[in-house]
Amino acid sequence: MKVLVINCGSSSLKFQLIDAETEQLLFKGLCERIGIDGSQISYTATGKDKVTKVTPMPEHKTAVSLVLEALTESGVVKSLDEIDAVGHRIVHGGENFTKSVVINEDVVKAIEEVSDLAPLHNPANVIGIRACQDLMPGTPMVAVFDTAFHQTMPEEAYLYGLAYDIYKKYKIRRYGFHGTSHSYVSKKVAEIEGKPYDSLKTIVCHLGNGASVSAVKNGKCVDTSMGLTPLEGLIMGTRSGSIDPSVIDTLEKKMNLNTAGVMNVLNKESGVYGLSENISSDFRDLEDAYIEGNKDAIRAVDCFCYQVLKYIGAYTAAMNGVDCIAFTAGVGENSGFVRKLIIDRLGFLGVKCNDEANKVRGEEKLVSTEDSKVRVYVVPTNEELAIARDTYELLK
Repeated sequence: MKVLVINCGSSSLKFQLIDAETEQLLFKGLCERIGIDGSQISYTATGKDKVTKVTPMPEHKTAVSLVLEALTESGVVKSLDEIDAVGHRIVHGGENFTKSVVINEDVVKAIEEVSDLAPLHNPANVIGIRACQDLMPGTPMVAVFDTAFHQTMPEEAYLYGLAYDIYKKYKIRRYGFHGTSHSYVSKKVAEIEGKPYDSLKTIVCHLGNGASVSAVKNGKCVDTSMGLTPLEGLIMGTRSGSIDPSVIDTLEKKMNLNTAGVMNVLNKESGVYGLSENISSDFRDLEDAYIEGNKDAIRAVDCFCYQVLKYIGAYTAAMNGVDCIAFTAGVGENSGFVRKLIIDRLGFLGVKCNDEANKVRGEEKLVSTEDSKVRVYVVPTNEELAIARDTYELLK
């Protein structure tokens, strides 16, 4: 079964074509700057050189059309009839979805109903679905939700300290994100360990420009750092992470901003970018500056690592122990520097960093020493493959 995986952002569209039976990647690429001047599509068919085309993309339907055109032009498929299914990444499913589902009109309506909880993502996700439906009528499609994996959290973990009536009326609670990645990585850890998935206590640290930590106990997520939206939790690239809610009122008064203005500050001008006095939100730049002794970079990176450390400690307590810790995503997979700053402070868990092994970038590797009481791994995430797997399982 050939599955086209579509991941629509507000102004971008990532895509892959995967043979879901062999799990072979056939084609991948990215549409950028959708609805903005200078839009372009870049793609690579397996075994061929990368192709980049600058072309107008006023909306997502045009982008999807260009993706399908590229698939046939590259020779990956001779006809769109060879694409058996489409798997769509959906950021927010609210409480409606605890697992991936085959898309119909009721599913699309439910996704639209929680768009206020992910205003930058869900509307774009729906546009991607509609575009594929128009251009590939009759092709079955599956929705895979970022929030679904975290729906196993117990009430004590997902409720905020608000009046319960507010939760009942407005469904304001912790939902969590990056669920497809947390699910994939925690399962991969069990596979590496050669143990049943439901026998392990695993902490997954998905560290990138967006970052989150999850606690996976006996095959189920029992807590995660992101909340109602992806703003809660860790300090991130440009996001503040968790703050005292009164900061919003204070910033409105001190900076003469409305709520939308403050939210822009918290989402786009904070995190390691803001803490570093705007050096960068890219950890590669911050790492270079840190090593050079730049105090602003040191401040930002140390604050970030401290937050990760706190969540690891908290989730060890929440699960009454931990067997494995996994680092994944852009920073987690590629920055041995950041990993070591965190691992070196895990002595309370009996963990030591294997400095030679920790030099790895983007490869599956045990990076703790053999005598460590908790095993620490680097596990590259593969959200697209996880989406293809769910799509295949639902439609085979």
